[in-house]
Amino acid sequence: MISNLMLDHIAINVDSIEDSVSWYRDVTGATVDYADDTWAMLDVEGSKIALTVASQHPPHIAFRVSTLEELGPEYHEHRDGSCYVYKVDPSGNTIELIYWRSNGTEDAQEG
Repeated sequence: MISNLMLDHIAINVDSIEDSVSWYRDVTGATVDYADDTWAMLDVEGSKIALTVASQHPPHIAFRVSTLEELGPEYHEHRDGSCYVYKVDPSGNTIELIYWRSNGTEDAQEG
């Protein structure tokens, strides 16, 4: 069991990143932390929502871990430098365990 987990973000699949970013900005006042053609990370008053396309990411709930070691040796790295592993619960729901490097260099090892 991993201790000190914190909710990091919730990811939902959308048909169009651009259209969805606009909608969430207009309806919730979201600010955009990152966006490209396949995913966007939005901030809504301190809560994070990831908008993803189904071909790239499953819908999921992400929990932040405190150390890279908690992900295990077979983690992957997102384009934004975060490290992650996906796990599936007994009902088929996906969770992501994610580690954010503060400056992009510490704990730098290939996963």
